[in-house]
Amino acid sequence: MAALSAGLVLVASAAAQADSYGYRHGATSHVITVSCYRGPWDDVIWDRPNPVFIDSLVNAGYSFPEAHAIAERVCRDPAAVGQSGVLRSTMNQILRTSPPGS
Repeated sequence: MAALSAGLVLVASAAAQADSYGYRHGATSHVITVSCYRGPWDDVIWDRPNPVFIDSLVNAGYSFPEAHAIAERVCRDPAAVGQSGVLRSTMNQILRTSPPGS
């Protein structure tokens, strides 16, 4: 039972990955929370965006389908596993090339 509990703690701690930062587009600013569920593996297997990530993109001005597609792309990038800087850089590139409402 103790081994099972320890395994669940490992999964729970591996799943928590979030990076919030401000984004300014025009006169308004928004907080984008890049938050991805990560399984306990280094491979992209179960990785998916957490709802807070999608919601923050919708609040910034993307439609729900756009926000979901962007969040899936960011969270499923194999180069970003364990690299929060890569997550942020990928999201910044998307915001530069396809800002909300474009």
